[in-house]
Amino acid sequence: MDTAISELAPTLARLRTAWQARKPDYQQRRNDLQRLRDALKRRLDEMGKAISADFGHRSPHESRIADGMTVLNEIDHLRKHLRGWMKPRRVGVGWRFLPARAETRAEPVGVVGVIAPWNYPVNLALIPLATAIAAGNHVYLKPSEHTPHTSAFLRSLLAEVFPAERVAVAEGGAEVAAAFAALPLDHLVFTGSTEVGRKVMAAAAPNLTPVTLELGGKSPAIVCEDYPVEQAAARIATGKWFNGGQTCIAPDYVLLPKGKRDDFVKALRKEVQARYGENLENLGDYTRIINDGQYARLKGHLDDAKARGIEKVTLAGHADPAQRLLPPTLLLEPGDDATVMQDEIFGPLLPIRSYKSLDEAIAYVNGRDRPLALYPFSNDRATVEKILRSTLAGGVSVNDTLFHFAVSGLPFGGIGPSGMGAYHGRAGFDATSKQLPILWQARRTGADLLKPPYREAQWLIDLIVR
Repeated sequence: MDTAISELAPTLARLRTAWQARKPDYQQRRNDLQRLRDALKRRLDEMGKAISADFGHRSPHESRIADGMTVLNEIDHLRKHLRGWMKPRRVGVGWRFLPARAETRAEPVGVVGVIAPWNYPVNLALIPLATAIAAGNHVYLKPSEHTPHTSAFLRSLLAEVFPAERVAVAEGGAEVAAAFAALPLDHLVFTGSTEVGRKVMAAAAPNLTPVTLELGGKSPAIVCEDYPVEQAAARIATGKWFNGGQTCIAPDYVLLPKGKRDDFVKALRKEVQARYGENLENLGDYTRIINDGQYARLKGHLDDAKARGIEKVTLAGHADPAQRLLPPTLLLEPGDDATVMQDEIFGPLLPIRSYKSLDEAIAYVNGRDRPLALYPFSNDRATVEKILRSTLAGGVSVNDTLFHFAVSGLPFGGIGPSGMGAYHGRAGFDATSKQLPILWQARRTGADLLKPPYREAQWLIDLIVR
């Protein structure tokens, strides 16, 4: 049931009042995280069924990996490091301010809002939520309206784990989401498209709410001359067709040396048919497109490509609009005017473009918005370093795809149109904390002499300004 917009502000006030009355200490935070972990682990099958109901069909194995394992792994990381992260960090004051001492403390900010997307509806709701809990905050969650079964699961799960004054859930469509983003939250974490991210940032601006924006963009894979096309195909296939391509860091297009394209296409076909069958017989492991609107959008890319004479290669099976089934499909050598090269694809379509030199490939990437992810494939360290020095992305997996997201010790976040700020592990803990700087002054200090008439302290001024 949708949350009334009139209920949003009172719910936030309740969360904030409870937080101010009793800020969670170390033991409370650890206990909360453990209860969340236990409840999710116990209900993984229920979670998978809820997600699959929203997608029409979602591979249960992919749900356990992407929305189960990732969250459990993150909670384990948070609990393991929490005590150390909460300790004050000593900061040197420099000889001019001795004998004072200084430190920073990670203090919770209050109530953290989380707006989660539909593509990984548990992962991208519970990881920022658990991180904010670890930092000592209360949380107000807004799941996606496109995954109502999963939203109901999340509401039930969180009500089992947390009292209502510590974690609350708001459900509803775009109007509720817009009103939610405009609340005077103490921090807001949003995951979604760049277009909606701009609206969220604008809604948060009047309250000067700090935001972490995890957006998207066109994440390239660059296959270099020395890298085996078969291995590149296997790893790119995993990144591209996991969750039916509906992943913000999925390879959005592939750049590879001229002359290797046909071998790469053959290797991709072999990979896809080994995974899903020549006619997609293994449909249980192939995830459907989330809704009719997204299916129509992807079909629009194919229609545009056809109108432009772009060669299409269907790697297995065929489309079935009734099931929202779109097979793994390649588009060969599309021009920049093709819509598939202009917008983030977010589906099982993969453009393939050839390059004459690595410098040309790097220039192509740099001529576009900075991507959320970059995937260089080369066994030559100098080649990889050249790509890393010459480009900038939100995150990188070298000789693989996706997996940098799952490493809790690595901050995850974009840059420019692909995002703002970062979370996961220590980065998320710090983002949802106030790094409070504290100077402890000594009983006796030379600073007491720095007052008019300054001529009496001229010697000291000359000393510190030398």
